[in-house]
Amino acid sequence: MTDTIETTDAAASADRPVDPTYRDASLSVDERVENLLGQMTLEEKAGLFFQTMIAMSQDGELAEANPMFGLPSNEDQVIGKGMTHFNVLGSAPSAELMAKWHNTLQELAASTRLGIPVTISTDPRHSFSDNPLAGMLSGPFSSWPETIGLAAIRDEALVERFGDIARQEYTAVGIRVALHPQIDLATEPRWGRQVATFGEDAELTGKLGAAYIRGFQGASFGPGSVSTMTKHFPGGGPQMDGEDAHFEHGREQVYPGGEFELHLKPFEDAFAAGTRQIMPYYGMPVGTEYEEVGFGFNKSVVTGLLRERYGFEGIVCTDWGLISDAEIFGEPFPARAWGVEHLTPRERVIKVLEAGVDQFGGEAIPELLVELVEAGDISEERLDVSARRLLREKFVLGLFDQPYVDVEHAGRVVGSEEFVAAGEAAQRASITVLTNTATDAGAPTLPLARGLRLYVEGIDEEVAAEYGTVVETPVEADVAVIRTHAPFEVRSSTFENFFHQGSLAFTDEAVAHLREVAAAVPTVIDVHLDRPAILTPFVDDAAAIVGNYGASARAVLDVLTGAAEAKGKLPFDLPSSMAAVEASREDVPFDTKDPLFRFGHGISL
Repeated sequence: MTDTIETTDAAASADRPVDPTYRDASLSVDERVENLLGQMTLEEKAGLFFQTMIAMSQDGELAEANPMFGLPSNEDQVIGKGMTHFNVLGSAPSAELMAKWHNTLQELAASTRLGIPVTISTDPRHSFSDNPLAGMLSGPFSSWPETIGLAAIRDEALVERFGDIARQEYTAVGIRVALHPQIDLATEPRWGRQVATFGEDAELTGKLGAAYIRGFQGASFGPGSVSTMTKHFPGGGPQMDGEDAHFEHGREQVYPGGEFELHLKPFEDAFAAGTRQIMPYYGMPVGTEYEEVGFGFNKSVVTGLLRERYGFEGIVCTDWGLISDAEIFGEPFPARAWGVEHLTPRERVIKVLEAGVDQFGGEAIPELLVELVEAGDISEERLDVSARRLLREKFVLGLFDQPYVDVEHAGRVVGSEEFVAAGEAAQRASITVLTNTATDAGAPTLPLARGLRLYVEGIDEEVAAEYGTVVETPVEADVAVIRTHAPFEVRSSTFENFFHQGSLAFTDEAVAHLREVAAAVPTVIDVHLDRPAILTPFVDDAAAIVGNYGASARAVLDVLTGAAEAKGKLPFDLPSSMAAVEASREDVPFDTKDPLFRFGHGISL
């Protein structure tokens, strides 16, 4: 008896003749889109709708499966799933290897029936964050302060220059979509995502967010651009008690101050700047006129507010993982289907598409979308609406005409001397001097003289030795310099600890240690302000306190010794107590009672 092999639609489509008209660059984008769309099978269309994580190899070849994040091999994703949009995780040792991997991946995509090129996106990767689903270390790229640090500098031209440099570095290695800027308002001091925002003020956020978009997308959007996916519409800052919506205990966004409209203001500036894509957040609005479901499922927000009120015609992509449960680091990570947890994955997909969304972030289930169309639950005409937007972006970015990058050029551009110097200058400029008390001689503590005996914590002793003589104990020192971090609570899951959440108060042990050192020697405390820290318990003990938002030890020491000017101004209030934080309203800026330092504070040396 001969075994019979069922021929799938995907396999049968491989033999279909291809009309190459869509490859003719002399035709309009609309003509090319319609020609290609008319030739696509249902399976090929479905592959466009899913943008998930992809592993980058370390050697420029295709990557194998990544068990830590449950990712299949590159080949399985492009050939097996038929997907063409990917959010790249990790980095390679050099820009050349990143570019080579990108080209190898594009060669794989070119081997498919229609040869649709892949679009590579990324979370921010120009600073000091190390969070697998929010931001990555800069690696080969130039290193800058976090976005909140750019806000501390308050310079639109600098932000646009950063965007332009990042655009050049991204495009050199084949990254064409930025999953940023994040223009949420940091109105809840405990929220764990504010390090990637422009702070608490709506006007400043709007201006700097627009400059950021202009830098990434360029003077005119096209083959040299990086498409910005601005997030998180309609503003992800008002998280109840500051708990992030990646997790069930942070699913609710609340507006006790009635400031829903305020959180839209930065997006109005982003639309005016021409942002190409929008990402709604995970959270579900509570106590508003909008449906109480996560924003990615929310037709009243995506269609009613974004599409109809603001007339946005670009791509809307959900935040990552709204449909399917997953595991990260071997621990359960349920789908962020807030308000629709009772729905099946099939029903969630339908609700997202009915809301007006074009693409599913962090999902890789095109076969489910095919089933829904074949069952009559979703029309193919509905798919075509979003497929046109997704294909158009690829054409306008020039991916069909030049999908490959120049490996040698990537090595020259990424991390160039000019770009690295610009990033380091921004790190120094962002540092904010909060206090600078007088010494016994009557002069201010800062700037420090070079060559002093230094006791340091949180600083590599070899680096500190470039500025003075490093000693072992505070009593031997002329001055102590201690680098520390805004407090956060340790949480039960590995992944949640990448998000700094909970109390902003230093522990009793940490306060006692800082006071002990300060009692022995004049002490300068440098606090990494990825969130507002409560400095009240030791503000009067330190000789000086400065805040940084992602800066190297050399950048900090350059400022402390007067070799560079600190230009930073606080991008948010620093509360005086946790009681004031807990009494504040999540959606209202500058709402903690009697803040220790106010927005805009910063001492010039």
